[in-house]
Amino acid sequence: MRKWVAIVFLAFLGFFMVKIVATFPFGEENWGVAKHYVDRGIEENRGSNLVTSIVVNYRGFDTLGEVTVLFLAATALAFLLSTCRCQKKYNRIEGSLILKTAADTLFPLLILFGAYIFIHGHLTPGGGFQGGTVIASAVMLMLLSRLSFHPNHRALSVTEGLAGMAFVLIGLAGLIWGGSFLANNILPLGQWNRLFSAGVIPLIYIAVGLKVGSELSGLITDMIATTKEEK
Repeated sequence: MRKWVAIVFLAFLGFFMVKIVATFPFGEENWGVAKHYVDRGIEENRGSNLVTSIVVNYRGFDTLGEVTVLFLAATALAFLLSTCRCQKKYNRIEGSLILKTAADTLFPLLILFGAYIFIHGHLTPGGGFQGGTVIASAVMLMLLSRLSFHPNHRALSVTEGLAGMAFVLIGLAGLIWGGSFLANNILPLGQWNRLFSAGVIPLIYIAVGLKVGSELSGLITDMIATTKEEK
């Protein structure tokens, strides 16, 4: 019975995919979407980095889907690691003096740099995913260098949940007061190339950066937890 349900589901999915491809030919130029992004993107969003304006404003639903996929992947991997029997296979060792000194020095700088990347995502190349990844790399560096370093898993989970909720609430605020989900006109657009500009885009990237950073940090912590410390 399950096989037949799966076959019917795949058949319907294939049918709709074919219909979508037939209705919207790939590479068709007469839709004018790309031209609108280039010609009106700066004017409508006031973000110096046009790419980030496209990602979290024009393609906001897609970005929300990407964050959801990352959450599901991290949750599934954490579940698999919780049932893993590999604690007896690997031993953790304390890092060398050079590694520990470098980690202690770089950790606050990497956290600051990651925050800088997603806070300024509307002005410079970067954004929430990149900044969150830098923050997670700082946590991983400390985990590799010191056995005594244990991130607060609960704090990471709370931060991740609040950041994801903030993303959705910003989108709903745009729907209520701006007329569309993630509408950018509910806050002043400000002056071009200034920190306080681009409407809600900086807030969205801060939420994405915090969510990605805490999510990946928690995932790395779970992976490290499957090892045991060498006595």
